[in-house]
Amino acid sequence: MPNDFSAELMTWYDRTAAQLPWRTDDPHPYHVWLSEVMLQQTQVNTVRDYYIRFLTSYPSIHDLAAAPLDNVLKLWEGLGYYSRARNLHKTAQIVAGEMDGKFPETVEGLMQLPGIGRYSAGAIASIAFGATAPILDGNVIRVYARLTDLSDDVTKSSTQNALWALAEAWLPDHRPGDYNQAVMDLGRMICKPRKPLCDECPIRAHCTAYANGTQQERPVKAKKKPVPHYDVAAGIIRDEAGHILIAQRPLENLLGGLWEFPGGKQEAGEDLPQTLKRELREELGIEVEVGRLFVAVKHGFTHFKITLHAYECQHTGGEPQALQVRDFAWVTEDEFADYSFGKADRMVIAALEKRRGMLF
Repeated sequence: MPNDFSAELMTWYDRTAAQLPWRTDDPHPYHVWLSEVMLQQTQVNTVRDYYIRFLTSYPSIHDLAAAPLDNVLKLWEGLGYYSRARNLHKTAQIVAGEMDGKFPETVEGLMQLPGIGRYSAGAIASIAFGATAPILDGNVIRVYARLTDLSDDVTKSSTQNALWALAEAWLPDHRPGDYNQAVMDLGRMICKPRKPLCDECPIRAHCTAYANGTQQERPVKAKKKPVPHYDVAAGIIRDEAGHILIAQRPLENLLGGLWEFPGGKQEAGEDLPQTLKRELREELGIEVEVGRLFVAVKHGFTHFKITLHAYECQHTGGEPQALQVRDFAWVTEDEFADYSFGKADRMVIAALEKRRGMLF
């Protein structure tokens, strides 16, 4: 079932395609893969600078494979969804060490690598290798849901399966990678979620939702459940010399491999100082005197939100041990820049820097 709009779409794409650092006439698989991993859950404008910095630091997949994970995480800092960085490093080591630096050229082969799902595999295979491989991300779903005036809930697996079948049926054999990028560009630049620019759409004549006046109602999505909120206590723990204790999260956990001010989630029946003391015993085997609340910062993750309460603490007993953390270190405030932290902890660091600036 070939589509009847690809000619107009490709004419528009050839004229207006976004100029992106990873788009070239001869796309390199390493570059395509790196960009596609970064673009998962992240906007194009945010990815540009990270992509350039990564390629400057790691020009080849062999360079990335040889880099320490801590360095990769530090370079990724601020991009979020840190499992992507860990999987990026794992995949680099597999491709460089077991595949002679060459990526698989098929969707099936690519999906065997860490962090590469069906969408990413289709994008890499079609763009880097010219494979006739469909893609389906949020932008493509929105475009196809409006083109067909789809009234089914696109969050349901049955609907997504139908959309995958449609994406495969509509994918042309000629320039499949450019076609996939054209649909993504259309969704990002024209067929926007809230205010689609229908008057500028090159395939408006083929859009059933536009004809029916339902484009604002498509795609249909189930209402999201309320996002839970958790209170978290963390310690700015100083020794007698004024060094601050930081801990590295286990690789398998959320934000795995990143450093943090140690602590954890408040449990029922605890106040926050009690939470902090318990967590520090469990994770590091230490005792502290919990002082004043230094700062409270809010941060949202994909499925929950937190308020991180950072307390000034004095180390009073026990030598730190890596009981439930990957590692720990005593550092000065100047040394924070050598470690990779998540967003909430970086906000605490920013508050410490601000206070220090006010004191000097």
